[in-house]
Amino acid sequence: MDIVNQARGYAYLCGVLKNQQADPSCGSCNSFVSALTALKEGLAKLEAQQVGEAMHLPADFSRLLAAARGGAAAIALPEQPQGQKKAGNCRLPEGVCFTKSSLAILQKL
Repeated sequence: MDIVNQARGYAYLCGVLKNQQADPSCGSCNSFVSALTALKEGLAKLEAQQVGEAMHLPADFSRLLAAARGGAAAIALPEQPQGQKKAGNCRLPEGVCFTKSSLAILQKL
Protein backbone atom coordinates (compact mmCIF):
# COMPACT_ATOMS: atom_id res chain seq x y z
CA MET A 1 0.00 0.00 0.00
CA ASP A 2 1.24 3.46 -0.86
CA ILE A 3 2.35 5.36 2.26
CA VAL A 4 0.31 8.44 1.29
CA ASN A 5 -2.84 6.34 0.98
CA GLN A 6 -2.04 4.67 4.29
CA ALA A 7 -1.80 8.07 5.98
CA ARG A 8 -5.11 9.10 4.45
CA GLY A 9 -6.77 5.80 5.37
CA TYR A 10 -5.63 5.90 8.98
CA ALA A 11 -6.73 9.52 9.31
CA TYR A 12 -10.12 8.62 7.84
CA LEU A 13 -10.67 5.68 10.18
CA CYS A 14 -9.52 7.73 13.14
CA GLY A 15 -12.06 10.43 12.27
CA VAL A 16 -14.86 7.91 11.99
CA LEU A 17 -14.00 6.29 15.31
CA LYS A 18 -13.62 9.63 17.05
CA ASN A 19 -17.10 10.57 15.87
CA GLN A 20 -18.70 7.18 16.55
CA GLN A 21 -17.23 7.05 20.05
CA ALA A 22 -20.06 9.37 21.11
CA ASP A 23 -22.72 7.23 19.41
CA PRO A 24 -24.61 5.21 22.07
CA SER A 25 -24.51 2.02 20.00
CA CYS A 26 -21.20 2.26 18.14
CA GLY A 27 -19.17 3.58 21.06
CA SER A 28 -19.84 0.48 23.14
CA CYS A 29 -19.75 -2.14 20.40
CA ASN A 30 -17.31 -4.99 19.87
CA SER A 31 -16.90 -3.82 16.27
CA PHE A 32 -15.73 -0.42 17.54
CA VAL A 33 -13.13 -2.15 19.71
CA SER A 34 -11.96 -4.28 16.76
CA ALA A 35 -11.64 -1.25 14.46
CA LEU A 36 -9.81 0.81 17.09
CA THR A 37 -7.43 -2.05 17.81
CA ALA A 38 -6.75 -2.49 14.09
CA LEU A 39 -6.14 1.26 13.75
CA LYS A 40 -3.65 1.36 16.62
CA GLU A 41 -1.87 -1.82 15.49
CA GLY A 42 -1.70 -0.59 11.90
CA LEU A 43 -0.22 2.73 12.93
CA ALA A 44 2.36 0.98 15.11
CA LYS A 45 3.24 -1.42 12.30
CA LEU A 46 3.57 1.44 9.84
CA GLU A 47 5.88 3.26 12.20
CA ALA A 48 8.01 0.16 12.81
CA GLN A 49 8.26 -0.99 9.19
CA GLN A 50 8.40 2.21 7.23
CA VAL A 51 10.03 4.81 9.44
CA GLY A 52 12.38 5.86 6.66
CA GLU A 53 9.62 6.09 4.09
CA ALA A 54 7.29 7.90 6.50
CA MET A 55 9.94 10.51 7.04
CA HIS A 56 9.71 11.36 3.33
CA LEU A 57 5.98 12.02 3.32
CA PRO A 58 4.94 15.42 2.02
CA ALA A 59 4.37 17.77 4.95
CA ASP A 60 0.57 17.74 4.62
CA PHE A 61 0.41 13.95 4.76
CA SER A 62 2.96 13.78 7.55
CA ARG A 63 0.72 16.06 9.62
CA LEU A 64 -2.29 13.92 8.70
CA LEU A 65 -0.51 10.79 9.91
CA ALA A 66 0.61 12.51 13.13
CA ALA A 67 -2.98 13.64 13.75
CA ALA A 68 -4.19 10.05 13.24
CA ARG A 69 -1.61 8.80 15.76
CA GLY A 70 -2.66 11.40 18.32
CA GLY A 71 -6.34 10.87 17.62
CA ALA A 72 -6.10 7.10 17.97
CA ALA A 73 -4.32 7.46 21.30
CA ALA A 74 -7.09 9.76 22.55
CA ILE A 75 -9.94 7.37 21.75
CA ALA A 76 -10.88 5.31 24.77
CA LEU A 77 -11.98 1.70 24.63
CA PRO A 78 -15.46 1.09 26.05
CA GLU A 79 -15.49 -0.52 29.48
CA GLN A 80 -17.83 -3.40 28.65
CA PRO A 81 -18.23 -3.71 24.90
CA GLN A 82 -20.84 -6.00 23.45
CA GLY A 83 -22.17 -6.86 20.02
CA GLN A 84 -24.82 -4.20 19.59
CA LYS A 85 -26.63 -5.94 16.71
CA LYS A 86 -26.84 -9.20 18.66
CA ALA A 87 -28.09 -7.30 21.70
CA GLY A 88 -30.77 -5.62 19.56
CA ASN A 89 -29.41 -2.12 20.21
CA CYS A 90 -28.19 -1.33 16.69
CA ARG A 91 -30.95 -0.48 14.26
CA LEU A 92 -28.81 -0.31 11.15
CA PRO A 93 -29.86 -2.76 8.43
CA GLU A 94 -28.38 -6.23 8.51
CA GLY A 95 -24.88 -6.23 7.07
CA VAL A 96 -24.39 -2.49 7.63
CA CYS A 97 -21.92 -1.27 10.25
CA PHE A 98 -20.30 2.14 10.28
CA THR A 99 -17.09 0.99 11.95
CA LYS A 100 -16.70 -2.28 10.00
CA SER A 101 -17.34 -0.51 6.70
CA SER A 102 -14.78 2.17 7.51
CA LEU A 103 -12.20 -0.42 8.53
CA ALA A 104 -12.87 -2.31 5.29
CA ILE A 105 -12.02 0.81 3.29
CA LEU A 106 -8.63 1.03 5.02
CA GLN A 107 -8.00 -2.66 4.47
CA LYS A 108 -8.73 -2.33 0.73
CA LEU A 109 -6.11 0.37 0.31
